[in-house]
Amino acid sequence: MPTMTVGQFKAHFSEVLDRVQQGEDIVISYGKKKEKIAVLVPFASYADKPHRTLGLLAGKASFATADDFKISDDELLSL
Repeated sequence: MPTMTVGQFKAHFSEVLDRVQQGEDIVISYGKKKEKIAVLVPFASYADKPHRTLGLLAGKASFATADDFKISDDELLSL
């Protein structure tokens, strides 16, 4: 997967889009350390990702909460 800086990306924007349309993923780096900040991927590969089922009991168990159940995010995270 090729990597390019933001400056290279801006200078060759149309070419990069052509490469992405052909199915290539492009990593964008930024700053003096050239930290990787983004990946430009073809929309088809992004949109067609299958939904993952999480957990061993997915589809086998369920849960419900009462309508009057109230707890803040902070309270939940502190448990």
